[in-house]
Amino acid sequence: MEWFERSIEVIPAVDVLGVEAVRLGRGDYDDVVERAHDPVALARRWAEAGAARVHLVDLDGARSGQVRPELVREVAAAVAPALLQASGGIRSLEDARTLLAAGADRVIVGTAAWPDPAPWAAALGEALLVALDVRDGEVRAAGWTATSGLSVDDAVARCLAAGVARVHCTAIERDGTLAGPDVGLVARVAASGLRVVAAGGVRSPKDVDALAAAGAEAVVVGRALLRP
Repeated sequence: MEWFERSIEVIPAVDVLGVEAVRLGRGDYDDVVERAHDPVALARRWAEAGAARVHLVDLDGARSGQVRPELVREVAAAVAPALLQASGGIRSLEDARTLLAAGADRVIVGTAAWPDPAPWAAALGEALLVALDVRDGEVRAAGWTATSGLSVDDAVARCLAAGVARVHCTAIERDGTLAGPDVGLVARVAASGLRVVAAGGVRSPKDVDALAAAGAEAVVVGRALLRP
């Protein structure tokens, strides 16, 4: 598949709301723009198409603060030997370790990483991605429904001071829109020296190439992969 035959890693997203795989518009839980029904089957499809890693988002967990290790376990088994990065609902180191034990090789922590990601970086090392979910120059939390009180620059500085190696950077206003990525945002974060997994608005392999040129280490792609 063309998407997965690039020099930069392309990570397909599987976002789960209830028991369905969905894509939301700009993170709005009331705006489901795509449905793919069975999330396990969708994840397996991407692994069989050549993805080396799958990005799993538990949207219910992101709002509620409750992880679903059984979902991670099922999806991890479906995509093996491809890897799985998991997010949604992680509010404690115990939550993170539970998902890693369930089969994720990396976890994405947003809400609980602020204001200080240092304990997370110290405990999880390379298994950690800190979420920089950005709207209007501000980092959001709680499934993108609340403010963290931090600007992008403040959040980046805290990640660097904490020894965070990698961040997951999402342009919320572009997520699920097929409007094109925020290349400038990615370039700004990557210039700090943090390794960046970019997300939000990707329409085509050309957008992936643009993000690679901006310094992204990898790109998460959601809705564009579901289009005919």
